[in-house]
Amino acid sequence: MTHFAEAPSLFPDHDDVKQALPITAGKVPSYMRDHRKRLRERFLAGGATAMPDYELLELVLFRAIPRQDVKPLARALIERFGDFNRVLSAPATQLTAVNGVGDAVLLELKIVEAAAHRLSRSRVMQRHVLSGWDALLDYCHTTMAHRETEQFRILFLDTKNTVIADEEQAQGTVDHVPVYPREVVKRALELNASALILVHNHPSGDPTPSDADIHMTRQIAAAAKTLNITVHDHLIIGKANETSFRALGLFD
Repeated sequence: MTHFAEAPSLFPDHDDVKQALPITAGKVPSYMRDHRKRLRERFLAGGATAMPDYELLELVLFRAIPRQDVKPLARALIERFGDFNRVLSAPATQLTAVNGVGDAVLLELKIVEAAAHRLSRSRVMQRHVLSGWDALLDYCHTTMAHRETEQFRILFLDTKNTVIADEEQAQGTVDHVPVYPREVVKRALELNASALILVHNHPSGDPTPSDADIHMTRQIAAAAKTLNITVHDHLIIGKANETSFRALGLFD
């Protein structure tokens, strides 16, 4: 593990980047320029599908580390976290534990992650969610699938089932998140919501609902029903798939 004692910087030529990997002083070697040019051209011609994860990650790292070979770092990150998505969503403390990841690299990764979250969220907000279910699932997976702790969030819908708000209600530990039905219903009333979709993740990767999940969901649904608020579904997000309480018949 590499530690850097200098004051943080967001600029790509910061010393932590320079010290992380062997560096050639002065101009960028021609072979490196050619390699970067080829990757950029392949991306422009074929998009991300034309590239393995480590090469896509190289493209991101080019901006943070302009005068070094970033391939070893890209491969190290993929090896450590598994794939491109997991690299982006990894906690900052874990990323900076990888030799070569300093402030500039961390900033670039988190900018790309934030952009992905905003893009997927834009496909859900102010949309008729029940007719755009795939976009909703994509958004939930993008924002929650790789979290290391449980997060409980609520999508609030109006009378036309359009998403009017998306809010994180609570955060918890690796296997528990505290949720209070009264607070859920109170917030729905404040937003004048007519329906809810509950979402939380399982950091273990297994989206199978626990007895506590089922009990909590039924409590919220019962409290909401007394105020004519519908709970359309409760989604549990795993690493690669999800579980729908509605599909399992757990609201019956």
